[in-house]
Amino acid sequence: MPDRVTEPSDPRPLAAGVSAGASAGASAAPAVEFNDVQIAYGKFIAVHNFSLSIEKGSFVTLLGPSGCGKTTLLRAVAGLVGISSGQIAIGGRRIDDVPIYKRNIGLVFQNYALFPHKTVFDNVAFGLKYHNVPKADIAPRVARALEMVRLAGSERKLPSQLSGGQQQRIALARAIVFEPEVLLLDEPLSALDANMREEMRVEIKKIQKQTGITAIFVTHDQEEALSMSDRIVVMSAGKAEQIGSPTDVYDRPATTFVADFLGKANLLAATVKDRDAGGVSVTLSTGQTVRVATDRQVAAGDKVSVVVRPQKLAVGSELPNRLSGRVLSTSYLGSRIIYEIDLGQGSIIRANVAVVTEPVREGETIEVGFDPADCVLL
Repeated sequence: MPDRVTEPSDPRPLAAGVSAGASAGASAAPAVEFNDVQIAYGKFIAVHNFSLSIEKGSFVTLLGPSGCGKTTLLRAVAGLVGISSGQIAIGGRRIDDVPIYKRNIGLVFQNYALFPHKTVFDNVAFGLKYHNVPKADIAPRVARALEMVRLAGSERKLPSQLSGGQQQRIALARAIVFEPEVLLLDEPLSALDANMREEMRVEIKKIQKQTGITAIFVTHDQEEALSMSDRIVVMSAGKAEQIGSPTDVYDRPATTFVADFLGKANLLAATVKDRDAGGVSVTLSTGQTVRVATDRQVAAGDKVSVVVRPQKLAVGSELPNRLSGRVLSTSYLGSRIIYEIDLGQGSIIRANVAVVTEPVREGETIEVGFDPADCVLL
């Protein structure tokens, strides 16, 4: 979890226990801050005491399954949902009770939310009049936004004349045309096919970096989160399970939920055997012993789980940790193959390995290995 952040100065009263701090300028403030935000619907708490500080110009993803609170948090930033307690600030300015039209934010929804009877130009220009943009500047701004999303020349078309991917580009152009402080993206790629999703990932990330807009992206798709984000907030049941870079949350999951949700890791039940300066030795439920490079404080006899990603396993290697089992199934993917392996005692693992030799057949015995540094102890 990140360090607790201090509430920036604001003419309105601050919550108890939060100080205004030094009089740093707004330029020094984070782009977005959540301080102990709680959102409840009656007795149901959708978000529990959520705190997060987002740097300007960064791309942060709220990742998790349906009902985890990620969209609720996004809607709270937008002003579409009220918070029950805590504080939200944009650019050092508290916005807890600021109406949506006074928040300098851009919104992109999964259903595009375009006006079907308006042209592309009118859809993109729609929000500019609410931001006091001079009439003479509207056409140049729309042209720049459409050029940025690679749809220059489409000004007179209607949304019905565009593909799904093109409509999403128009929604993105409309969101960035007035140069918002924060861009909010609510599962914007979910309605697209696989090829278009991959293309739009690259486009959105490129535009975000080009403009320098701070982006908060909501998704349940792990690949989207890993490929696009500077930081990922993995959420479950209204709480942040882990916050970190894509590498942090993937390679060093903090909880079993993160390990299982992000990339489907192998979780091996084990008992601590001993520890030394180099790490911990554990005995798996199968009786096999493996080493884990960790500084986690555990004692002999503690029940733990060893987390190892399928991609970290290698077949027939000379790595320190080696496990032997029977192949239950194989999935050939060209350059790689996925094995499902029964280690015995009800312990089954998956190995996603490079194809360098003839694949091992179902029913045959296979040995896979992994490095102590490539696994995590929970």
